[in-house]
Amino acid sequence: MVELGQQAASEVAENLAEVRRRITAAAVAAGRDPGSVTLIAVSKSQPPERIEAALLAGQRIFGENYVQEAKGRWPALRERFSGIELHLVGHLQSNKAAEAIALFDVIQTLDRPKLARELAKEMTRQGKHPRLFVQVNTGEEPQKSGVAPGELDGFLSLCRGELDLVVEGLMAIPPEDEDVALHTALLAKLARRHGLASLSIGMSGDYETAIRFGATHVRVGTAIFGARSPRRA
Repeated sequence: MVELGQQAASEVAENLAEVRRRITAAAVAAGRDPGSVTLIAVSKSQPPERIEAALLAGQRIFGENYVQEAKGRWPALRERFSGIELHLVGHLQSNKAAEAIALFDVIQTLDRPKLARELAKEMTRQGKHPRLFVQVNTGEEPQKSGVAPGELDGFLSLCRGELDLVVEGLMAIPPEDEDVALHTALLAKLARRHGLASLSIGMSGDYETAIRFGATHVRVGTAIFGARSPRRA
């Protein structure tokens, strides 16, 4: 078991170093400061030894898809490791808003008025204000969460005006079979129109391209941790 843990730690550390190297190269090629790109290590469904290996290798920014899964692992890890920043990058049910605000530093999947109202109410109640990204459905896929590009103006007006929410940036999950460059360019255009500085787009297979087109946050899972374990029901 110890040997397996050491092997996992070595693999994760090597993978993490390679992803960081590629991020730097992509940023430099685009004429950008590599420090302008934030790497979010997506740890959903990963075994504890691989997450700990990333922490031991110096990674401190992580993304989780499920509130309950994150709640089961991160409070204890935060007691052992300082400086952790936790992003919710999966769909958030409105009835989980209170738990999400208590646990996460950044919520990237604000995508509908009901959730916006719940988050505003809970932020006031808890006195805690995680940073917010609005998820945009750049591919306008009916099965996928996110605000349609044509509805973003109205949604941001609701969030910023009526609800007094501070939105930091936009997030998107492009269709798997489409070029991430086109979706990053669209997201960047929408962000500029609304004075938003942060773009969360790009995953293990396309983060370098996303960086070249303006991504400020990339969400990388399998390229760091390897294939995910099946999620338990």
